[in-house]
Amino acid sequence: MSTAFKFENEIVQRSERAKSVEFHPTQPWILVSLHSGTVYIWNYQSQTTEKTFKVAESPVRSAKFIPSKGWVIVGSDDAFIRVYDYGTMEKIKEFQAHKDYIRCLCVHPTLPYVLSASDDSVIKLWDWEKDWTCSQTFEGHSHYVMRAAFDPRDPNAFASASLDGTIKIWNVHSSAPKVTLDGHEKGLNFVDYFSRDDVLYLLSGSDDYTAKVWDDKGRSCIQTLEGHEHNVTAVCVHPELPIVITGSEDETLRMWDATGFGLKHVVKFSHGRIWDIAYQKGSHRVVVACDEGIAVVEIVC
Repeated sequence: MSTAFKFENEIVQRSERAKSVEFHPTQPWILVSLHSGTVYIWNYQSQTTEKTFKVAESPVRSAKFIPSKGWVIVGSDDAFIRVYDYGTMEKIKEFQAHKDYIRCLCVHPTLPYVLSASDDSVIKLWDWEKDWTCSQTFEGHSHYVMRAAFDPRDPNAFASASLDGTIKIWNVHSSAPKVTLDGHEKGLNFVDYFSRDDVLYLLSGSDDYTAKVWDDKGRSCIQTLEGHEHNVTAVCVHPELPIVITGSEDETLRMWDATGFGLKHVVKFSHGRIWDIAYQKGSHRVVVACDEGIAVVEIVC
């Protein structure tokens, strides 16, 4: 018998357009970056704002926690990376990282590395133990690089998604891609890894209104998730639940079975276009970044 999933207990925090969201691994905090140039930490238990950082006059499209250091790292349209101590709110580092908008930051789970992806078509690797030295530049995409994700099984590998329509897989020690995956009809907005039954997959979201599942070993597309009526801007696989979640500029979230990839549930949000989705480990909670703020929901079955 198939399991039905749905969203409950929605909490909404209204704001300007939210571009990225992330849960803190131990505190009841959500890190939110806004199109207005502000970043804030929101406590979802007390439903209050804990910290606010006015970063820039331009949009901040990506903000991430670095919990081991007590830092927040942000990338903005002025091409700068800024690092803040989230205890004192002190800015501890600021540098120009790219020649164009920074679309994504990705923090390595175990090593002192951060990837940045930009509209200059370049990805860079930064080492905070070497005073944020750029230790590698990755070139090969021919359009904006929208997303990067570290491989959870290989600490030296990562994937990237670009508006050139491809996913590329890289080794941190080489400036050229190892593999290129090409299957979407338009540009890509999102890529991430997930595993099921000890098999590693990639999940991508595209302006062709679809998401695709890729076999990491076979390097082939094994499933296309169709149904959205606009660009697929965010994808997420919840580690506690057997579901894939996709979000779109059509203002819907869709939940798919992570084994057979059948559609399970569609939620029409009333908060505008969807820009990012994040899950919380150890719970059934997800947070969604939208035009009109963020929404925190529980997935129940």
